[in-house]
Amino acid sequence: MGAVLLLVVVVMAFVGCRALLDLSGTTQVKGVWMGSTTLPCTYTPSQGFTQQTLTWSLERDLSTSTIFRRDSSGDHILLSRFRNRVSVPKGSPGDASLHITDLEIPDSGHYTCQVIWRSENYSLITKEVTTIVKVAKVDVTKPIIVAGELGLVVPAGAKASLTCVAQGSPPISYRWFRVAPGRNGQILGSEAELVWNSLQPSDAGMYYCEVQNRVNTGLVRRSDTVELTVRDPSVTTEAHCPVTGQQGAICGQDLPEAAVTSENAVGYPETDETTQSSRRTHRYLVILIAVLGGAVVFLVIFAIACARKSKNEHIYEVTFHSTADVIRPDTDVEVPVKCRKEKINSETEESYENVTMTCNNYASMTGNSYESVCLSKNAESETLVNAMESEYEIQNFQ
Repeated sequence: MGAVLLLVVVVMAFVGCRALLDLSGTTQVKGVWMGSTTLPCTYTPSQGFTQQTLTWSLERDLSTSTIFRRDSSGDHILLSRFRNRVSVPKGSPGDASLHITDLEIPDSGHYTCQVIWRSENYSLITKEVTTIVKVAKVDVTKPIIVAGELGLVVPAGAKASLTCVAQGSPPISYRWFRVAPGRNGQILGSEAELVWNSLQPSDAGMYYCEVQNRVNTGLVRRSDTVELTVRDPSVTTEAHCPVTGQQGAICGQDLPEAAVTSENAVGYPETDETTQSSRRTHRYLVILIAVLGGAVVFLVIFAIACARKSKNEHIYEVTFHSTADVIRPDTDVEVPVKCRKEKINSETEESYENVTMTCNNYASMTGNSYESVCLSKNAESETLVNAMESEYEIQNFQ
């Protein structure tokens, strides 16, 4: 029973050690012609096991060649065309990755990483992992311009830089240009980075870069144009700040030059947002007061006009009386009314007598009878009679 248990422990320890010593890598890597790449090969070191040898080999065109070998005697590059182009990290236990520079098209193939460990009882354990490498020529991409720490708005006298960044098969050539109005760009340099140790106002302007590589010699990639602004530090100093104690708000060093503008041709500083808001509020209050004042004046004038109109107006009551009411005795009618009725009746009787005399004279002159002339009805006589049959009584009330 004890022998079986010991055997199980030994087998488990052996399996566990083999699991810890497994190599890990990747199946495929794409390399860029004239670029560099790293083929990963790592493992977890285990106590009681020492790395004996490390070998990197290349299989291409049905032949296998050893590129790199590391043993107790040191590192050895066994394939001449990889000399000074390959390396493996030192001082990093468990890292056996292969780094290749200046990739060539013939570098494509199957790379195998093999590691041999020696245990304490001098037994050997071998592990390997294979990676496929494909090297291709890649055209250079469109470059982009990356500004330095201070950005594209830099105070005069400071250090500034612009970097042209592009991807593709190296070597990549760079050219910097400054846009000049009315003419072609002015060449400034042939490095990836354009640097000013002490930026001057004359350095402000529009810049762009061009890149090219050996893949397609006729292809030139151009970046977008960027504008470099040089800020005058004297504009933002407290000595030139027209508002005392507000250096951070109006004349602060952190604000760009565009933050300090002129309100008119004289050059007075523009008020800040709080002042402008206060002015707008005051303007609205003035308009509101003016509108309310106008409304009050209108109401006063309207009230005065209404009062005057009420004094001048009189209320009249009209009473209609028929002829029958005049003839019928009415004890309730006041004496002045009866007097007016008698006067109207007397005037009516006189008018009737005059009309009768006129009719008689006209009948004798024309030879007609009295009935045909004086008793004939017409519209005018009927209107006159109807008017006399009614009377109006108007009373004025204050």
